Amino acid sequence: MGKVLELVLRNLPLEESIQSRIQKDSSSPKHAIYSLIHQNIISEERLVDLLAKALRQGDIVPQDLQELSPTIQERVLKAFAKTLRIEYIDLDSYDVSLRVASKAPLNQLKKYHAVPIKESDISLTVAIADPLDIGAQDALQRLFPKKPIKLVLAQQQQIENFLNKLELSENIKEYINEIRRDLQNGVGDKEDIEESSAILKLIEAILKSSILSRASDIHIEPTENSCVVRTRIDGILTEKFIFDRDIYPPLSSRLKLLANLDIAEKRKPQDGRFSEVVMGKEYDFRISTLPIVSGESIVMRILDKTKAMIPLEEAGMSKYNFEIFTKALKTPYGIILVTGPTGSGKSTTLYGALNMLRSVEKKIITVEDPVEYKINLVQQAQVNPKIGFTFASALRSILRQDPDIVMIGEIRDQETMRIATQAALTGHLVLSTLHTNDSISAINRMIDMGIEPYLVSGALIAIEAQRLVRRICPHCKTETELEPKIFEEIEEYLPQSYRFFKGQGCKHCDFTGYSGREMICEVLNVDEDISRMIAKEESKEAIFNVASQKGFKPMLHDGIVKAIEGSTTIDEVLRVTRL
Repeated sequence: MGKVLELVLRNLPLEESIQSRIQKDSSSPKHAIYSLIHQNIISEERLVDLLAKALRQGDIVPQDLQELSPTIQERVLKAFAKTLRIEYIDLDSYDVSLRVASKAPLNQLKKYHAVPIKESDISLTVAIADPLDIGAQDALQRLFPKKPIKLVLAQQQQIENFLNKLELSENIKEYINEIRRDLQNGVGDKEDIEESSAILKLIEAILKSSILSRASDIHIEPTENSCVVRTRIDGILTEKFIFDRDIYPPLSSRLKLLANLDIAEKRKPQDGRFSEVVMGKEYDFRISTLPIVSGESIVMRILDKTKAMIPLEEAGMSKYNFEIFTKALKTPYGIILVTGPTGSGKSTTLYGALNMLRSVEKKIITVEDPVEYKINLVQQAQVNPKIGFTFASALRSILRQDPDIVMIGEIRDQETMRIATQAALTGHLVLSTLHTNDSISAINRMIDMGIEPYLVSGALIAIEAQRLVRRICPHCKTETELEPKIFEEIEEYLPQSYRFFKGQGCKHCDFTGYSGREMICEVLNVDEDISRMIAKEESKEAIFNVASQKGFKPMLHDGIVKAIEGSTTIDEVLRVTRL
């Protein structure tokens, strides 16, 4: 039994039956505490007050709060800080001065779970996980003998994460020092700094580190005090490196040169791309710059050609949905739509479909913005609005090229939708994407865009809606309990026997508990009955009911099946399907 749960039970007058039930639940303290809150045995306010008081008296330490959810942890620590009359800070959103943080030896900071974050003329501010640890305070004061220390409270996990980032930055310190020497020696000689080998080594280290951690995007952002490098891994942004502010100008200039952008232009957004061989393999990088208050935000999309060619059956589509979708792809003409928000893997699904369809006997033409991956036996056109080559004008020209299959990167306006519908009705198979929350909503979107219902009903073959969920890391996968609130939410979808899993976090998954992503989806097959309902403009609910009777399974159902199979967590499924 966890210390927090033990403390709560000691302070609650409970009946024997409730006590024994909680004892049974005590293998999962978090679950037991949730049960107490949801059964109104203890309120969140009472729990927060009780734990803040226990921290103040030394009955528990901040580390024991791991049994609680992050939001309750934060509330407890804020109340604890208030009793000590010190400030609580959210270290993840605090602009830490890297110059100050680097003044103390990293091993000492790790030992005492502390980070120097700010320095003034009269004091040094240090974020600490346990402000009652007098030994840690004395040791920190000895590290900074010239100024008194002002303590602020921060979550231990946030402090550890920041120190890990500092450690990563320590590993490339020699490049940073070399860049600084170049900056000092080459004042007024900007070209030399940008061409220096140190800045190229730093860029190579950032690219290599990001690719090794399976990142899809690299974000380089200047702040008032530092330069932060964040990477998007499995759809979630995480901070990778933190540099001092003076490293940002040569770094941004060099990246602009690589992508053939104007290094003198800092007032307008710019776009470009470059190729680089990293660890013996060629990658394309699409780069975008945006002027912000503190400089320019630079984002690089990592394009790995091998990832675009994932066969549909390996993308995570369930066998049931895969059969409906591939059957639709074999139809000679009509529209197949792939829907979902930005970053839900729509393009990868379309490329997988094209990969399945391409052959010498078929003429396949795509119109994209931009063309991310090149495919053999497929003619790919890139839109260029500056010269009037839009999706609509490109589509008109494409239809004069005698295609069998047309893929439109995205339908954004009525004109493109109308041409696509006409093309589908005149003997072409059209594949495209739309931004809708689910498959049935795409029908209303087409009608809202001005396409007559009878044309929509005649053109549509199938609509697939999808999201990407993070996969549980196989190295630290463990069985877990559902929170009562979540259980109530999904109870109707659960079979008689089920188990759920989560990743505890290990070095293989960078302590996130997740490794890689896969798709959850729903596929609506537009048969004659549903086609008639579309023509009659029947409601979304009516279409859903008829589709369900014919075997349509919503995305949430697909996600819960994947969670029960142990591919992902129920938290991930709810994160991407809650609208």
